[in-house]
Amino acid sequence: MDNLTLIRRAALALLARRDYSQHEVLQKLKTKGFSSDDIHLIINHLLQAGLINEQRLIDNYLHFRRAKGYGPQRICMELQARGLTEEMIAERLQITDNAWFTEAQKVWQKQFKGRLPTDYPTRAKQMRFLQYRGFTREQIEQVFRDKGRLSDD
Repeated sequence: MDNLTLIRRAALALLARRDYSQHEVLQKLKTKGFSSDDIHLIINHLLQAGLINEQRLIDNYLHFRRAKGYGPQRICMELQARGLTEEMIAERLQITDNAWFTEAQKVWQKQFKGRLPTDYPTRAKQMRFLQYRGFTREQIEQVFRDKGRLSDD
């Protein structure tokens, strides 16, 4: 069996389990000791065949992470770590701010059981949690403002 066939089989074995970005496939195949030129050739073949589809990867990942309660900033950062460009990600993250606000509200409700912060340290803790989850400051403030939860300091 020639080297290209081995690379193709290894790539298909990866892609059979889940979607990968071009960058991820390249890195995984490099660790197996294949040459970069041969890997790029196979990756281009897989792209043309539609077996590597980064738009589908972004859509699936966005759906999965959003369902887990993560916000747009965190999802964007994770996708960039997987070798996807910010432009591709931003195009797919074009969900209305109201939808992200609704997600932030659900996450806050689930984590804090609707308990309003009574003091500044509690409010700061709740806001940090939502920031860690990847929601923007505006979305977080809107969660608290929605029902008069954010007191004027």
